[in-house]
Amino acid sequence: MAAFASALGILPSPPASAYPQQRRLRSVKREQMQGCRSRRCSKVVSYYGLITPPYKLDALEPYMSKRTVELHWGKHHQNYVDGLNKQLATSMFYGYTLEELIKEGYNNGNPLPEYNNAAQVWNHHFFWESMQPESGGSPEGGVLQQIEKDFGSFTNFREEFICSALSLLGSGWVWLVCKFFILF
Repeated sequence: MAAFASALGILPSPPASAYPQQRRLRSVKREQMQGCRSRRCSKVVSYYGLITPPYKLDALEPYMSKRTVELHWGKHHQNYVDGLNKQLATSMFYGYTLEELIKEGYNNGNPLPEYNNAAQVWNHHFFWESMQPESGGSPEGGVLQQIEKDFGSFTNFREEFICSALSLLGSGWVWLVCKFFILF
């Protein structure tokens, strides 16, 4: 996430005539954020840039070709970034972090126009950050124990994971999310 935050830049504000209530919204957001010390919370951004994957574009071969990465990252991901930036020029969401924009743009199940592009920008960034060269295989430790507890075996999990991905429209992105709690 730090690489993501550092690559985002603050660009000039949209015209003052666009959404006069926006200045009030940004000042409220700034006041809400003042107590937050993390990088993600402290940086309020206005426009978003395409983040380069954290590996060379051919590093995922033979599982994902350089051409596939170039097309998916350089074209599809870039289109979502460009679309979001175009929408932000006249949006009340100008100045929100990407996470704030997604939460507010979801609009309690009635997504606003900015939501799709913002969610896709986040989704694609998460996708690139989730992969790494020369990785894979079976998990170890607590993750493997939880998988075996929930699915019976890693093989069962893998089959169910693949089946879930193949049943989805589009890219078929499916994630395993583990939440660990540390009690003091």
